[in-house]
Amino acid sequence: MNIGDVASATGLPAKTIRYYEDIGLVAPRRGENGYRTFDETDLHKLSFVARSRSLGFSTEDCRALLELYNDRSRASADVRAVAEANLARVAAKITELEAMQKTLTTLVHRCHGDARPDCPILEDLAAPTA
Repeated sequence: MNIGDVASATGLPAKTIRYYEDIGLVAPRRGENGYRTFDETDLHKLSFVARSRSLGFSTEDCRALLELYNDRSRASADVRAVAEANLARVAAKITELEAMQKTLTTLVHRCHGDARPDCPILEDLAAPTA
């Protein structure tokens, strides 16, 4: 398969696939013409990484998970540890987003949204931060 075929099959942009190759997540063969040739293993790895990234795993997490996936003597506790660390990051991000939502909701409710020039939203954005 060429990079376009793999991009279509995985939903990943070709640029991302090239990046994953650059950082060593996949290593497609190169034909005599220099073009990448992907096999089913490469396709599976890229699909695995795409799914992992969609769940918020970092590229280094993906590398670790791929290694664990390929290690049949792995301990599931090792996989769980990577997932738990990601879950903690996701929970922290949710907390951050909820705080943003609360602040924005308050600002929107304080703004009259009429023809007057005064705007609590702009005043808040312009206020010095502590």
